Amino acid sequence: MSQYPMTAHGAQLLRDELNELKTKTRPRIIQSIAEAREHGDLKENAEYHAAREQQSFCEGRIQDIEGKLSNAQIIDVTKMENKGKVIFGTTVTILNVDTDEETTYRIVGDDEADIKQNRISVNSPIARGLIGKELDDMVTIQTPAGSVEVEIIEVQYI
Repeated sequence: MSQYPMTAHGAQLLRDELNELKTKTRPRIIQSIAEAREHGDLKENAEYHAAREQQSFCEGRIQDIEGKLSNAQIIDVTKMENKGKVIFGTTVTILNVDTDEETTYRIVGDDEADIKQNRISVNSPIARGLIGKELDDMVTIQTPAGSVEVEIIEVQYI
C-alpha cells in the first residue's frame, strides 16, 4: 500500500478520535445493545437495531482510522529549516495579483483539509500550483473558475 502524507497535528487528531471511539463510544454502544436485548424480542426491537447500526458505524470508523494511521507518512515541518520553499505542511500566504486580496492556506493531507479553516488538501489545484515554489514567486494557478495569478508573500513552517 502507498503512504499518505499527514501532518503531525492531523495524526494526533486521528489518534485522539481513535482513543475516544475505543474507550468511550464502543463501551457505551455495547451497554446499549445489552440493555436493548433485555427488552425481549429482537426482531421488532428498534432500540437493539439502532444500537447495532451504531456499533457497525463505530467499528467501521475504527478500522478506517487504524488503516490511515498505519499508512501515514507523518511530516512535521516545524522540525525543518525554513528555506522559503512551499512544501507539504507549510502555511503559505498568497496575494491575488488582480484583486490585491491576501489569503493564507496550510497545505495538509486529504483527511485534514477544511477550507473553512484555510487548510487545503495537497491534491487541490491551489496546493498543486504552490508546491515546489518559493517566497516571492509569481504563480499562475489553474482553478475550475480559470487561471489566477498570485504572488507568494510568506511561507511559514509552523
